[in-house]
Amino acid sequence: MGGGRGNWRGRRSAPGASDAAYPLASNELLPPAEGEHRRRPQDTTYTEPQRLHKVLAAAGIGSRREIEEWIVAGRISVNGEPADVGQKVGPGDRVRINGKLMPLRFAPRIPRVVLYHKPEGEIVSRDDPEGRPTVFDHLPVLRKGRWIAVGRLDFNTSGLLLFVNDGDLANKLMHPRYELDREYAVRILGELDEAQRNALLQGIELEDGPAKFNTLLDAGGEGVNHWYRVTLSEGRNREVRRMFEALGLTVSRLMRVRYGPVLLPSRLKRGMWEDMSVEDVCALAGLPKPVDASGKGRRPVRQPRRQTASPR
Repeated sequence: MGGGRGNWRGRRSAPGASDAAYPLASNELLPPAEGEHRRRPQDTTYTEPQRLHKVLAAAGIGSRREIEEWIVAGRISVNGEPADVGQKVGPGDRVRINGKLMPLRFAPRIPRVVLYHKPEGEIVSRDDPEGRPTVFDHLPVLRKGRWIAVGRLDFNTSGLLLFVNDGDLANKLMHPRYELDREYAVRILGELDEAQRNALLQGIELEDGPAKFNTLLDAGGEGVNHWYRVTLSEGRNREVRRMFEALGLTVSRLMRVRYGPVLLPSRLKRGMWEDMSVEDVCALAGLPKPVDASGKGRRPVRQPRRQTASPR
């Protein structure tokens, strides 16, 4: 995934663009309005009860951990009764969060994934006491659910950020057990000697535990600046910077260029986003490739690219 233009046929969208290119695999089971009799769906292939937190996470309402916390706090009810952790729900159940009725889906849906080229000077948070620019200000508007950031980049780090509207996929991409590589381009003042290279590959003790790079490649440089390409399978706070700083080295620039199988496309300039193609989303999420009536993969809708000003 990623890299060349031929591999990425992702939609470039404007804020509030339709989500029609990301169809559901089943009907959305909304409760009928007062006095209305809604016909039951004919296809019952996916009507087996599923765990409540999984259904809500798949709808992009929150992560599984958040939803479990809401259940414990009594914020979620099923058919008028407080929900239990581990409870299962089906198409006939009415689920409310803080009293608001939630639409439920009981079939796999294709999540939406957005690639964003984060510039320096933006924070990966919806709320910042200091009022700094946030990456969420630049994302397309979702009609339902919310964007979940896959990992973080610190304020002074640029590069690839993934955003998804599906809690299960976010968990799969971030959980340590999946060991997805993150690749960074790092510019430091000076060059590494052999002892420093070995230390970074074998492990350095940080205040929150040992850390090491999976790979470390020399990418050249001029003058006092030197570039390296490193990979690691963790996402701890400022981990790359802290590893170099533990050896007395100063990182003058840091940029994430890959997350798992997803590369930062060269065409995606700072402060810009684009949708991942439906085919690539299915590959990333482990879902069957969607087909249309002709049997071919569904082609994403192309719309004008949105461009935002990047802070200098």
